[in-house]
Amino acid sequence: MDLSNKILSAKTQKTSDSPASIQEPIDSTDPGVSQAAHVQEHPVLQQPNNGETRPPTLFVIFGAQGDLTKRKLIPALYNLAASGHLPQEFAILGVDGVFMTTEDFRLNMSRDIQELSTRPIDSSIKDWLLARLHYLSGDFRDPHTYEDLQTALTQLNTQYGTQGNYLYYMATAPTFFGEIVQQLGVKGLVINDKDYSRRVVIEKPFGHDLESAQALNHTLRSVLDESQIYRIDHYLGKETVQNILVFRFANGIFEPVWNRQYIDHVQITVAETLGVEHRGIYYDQAGALRDMVPNHLLQILGFVAMEPPNTFDAEAVRDEKAKLLRAIQPMNPIDVLQSTVAGQYVAGNVHGGQVLPYRSEENVAPTSLRETYTAMTLFIESWRWEGVPFYLRTGKRLNKRVTEVVIQFKSAPLMLFRKTPVDHLTPNVLVIRIQPDEGISLSFGAKIPGPQVQVGNVDMDFQYSKYFGDAPSTGYETLLHDVMAGDATLFQRSDNVELGWSVVDPILKVWDSLGTHAIHNYAAGTWGPAEADALLTKDGRKWRNY
Repeated sequence: MDLSNKILSAKTQKTSDSPASIQEPIDSTDPGVSQAAHVQEHPVLQQPNNGETRPPTLFVIFGAQGDLTKRKLIPALYNLAASGHLPQEFAILGVDGVFMTTEDFRLNMSRDIQELSTRPIDSSIKDWLLARLHYLSGDFRDPHTYEDLQTALTQLNTQYGTQGNYLYYMATAPTFFGEIVQQLGVKGLVINDKDYSRRVVIEKPFGHDLESAQALNHTLRSVLDESQIYRIDHYLGKETVQNILVFRFANGIFEPVWNRQYIDHVQITVAETLGVEHRGIYYDQAGALRDMVPNHLLQILGFVAMEPPNTFDAEAVRDEKAKLLRAIQPMNPIDVLQSTVAGQYVAGNVHGGQVLPYRSEENVAPTSLRETYTAMTLFIESWRWEGVPFYLRTGKRLNKRVTEVVIQFKSAPLMLFRKTPVDHLTPNVLVIRIQPDEGISLSFGAKIPGPQVQVGNVDMDFQYSKYFGDAPSTGYETLLHDVMAGDATLFQRSDNVELGWSVVDPILKVWDSLGTHAIHNYAAGTWGPAEADALLTKDGRKWRNY
């Protein structure tokens, strides 16, 4: 049977003239369209036989007209459908302030899937997904919007058999997070029950400092149980980030040397060649430190440095991450001055083209003191890591786009080679490449062929794409699948969030007090200010070269 025949196109009609109305996809007066049309099964989406379950889900996206929805969420849901990881009992309700019909929303999302998809399009799967897209227009601050939402959820839940399982995704500005959750609470739309689940996904930024993060946690927890809150960080959706735990704990040759006795230092780099693009308003308020360190870099640090959990259960993993964050040595003002660097890019050359300085970017103040680069040295006070420096750096308009973890081991003793031409031994270096060239490499010394004893540095290199093939991904597929299944392992818990901000807060306060003296300029297309290099050179080390 032709699969396209199984995907029935839906007619749309307007059911209300109010600005907050769901556009009903089926004209029930049309005898040619049955209510079963939207629950037709697709062979790709049959339940697997390996015990894996795909809970029925009604996926509600607040901020359905935003970039995140069209560039990441809808393409990720298409990828999940194409790989057989969505249930048959599934529907999407987009909510936003822009008035449009469901048919208009479907047309827009169809174009976005076609344009932004990370894999070839299967028209039958695309049609299956589009038939489950619905739209509700309404102001997030207006209580009437949530009355209409309640009506729409009841209708769609019955229509698609989603069994009361609602997943609310906050793809909005952070100012709406608390407001939306409180409104949902007033309408009783986030009450959990033994027979169904109600979950809320919160995008970053989760607060802008420790105090605001605590306030937001308090607001959410006044309505939701912690088990219902999924604070998402798309970096943890990357296979190479998740593989850090597997690499450490599934291989008997690495974990025994994963400590201060063998490791000299650790570097974590998240570098971008892009500027602030269209995010000038947000970025000029946030900066590199707030935007990247409490979430992305400290999340990666957590996986690299945490103690082995007893199981891969979500709470066991998040407990160990919390212990690790608590063990990071607090910084006093002198520590901040000696162990952190803030930079801002000026005009320079990136990939052969001249680029503007940060202060000339769109929606950036011409006298802005916001940092676009940060580097720091952190120490972890634990038996495993005492005395081992962790060097973190991240920035905009750098020389190369790269995210990676560098584990440099201590050098071997030179004594054996004293009477040979070898005058030094290069330390072994393990590199975990997170993007864009995902993989793992290990460098070690080997004898260069010839009559004399000479040592050369060689690499053993593993590339994900060559071994496993390229998996089409937006970075959100695993995270969306996990939240639908109720697996919170890759999501931040409230204490993890607050502990991350507690690391960053002392730095922010000192930088704010220093004003212009805190910022060191660097030319776009370089690796940041010279002061960042000095962080390592004063310790007799240097950043990894590219």
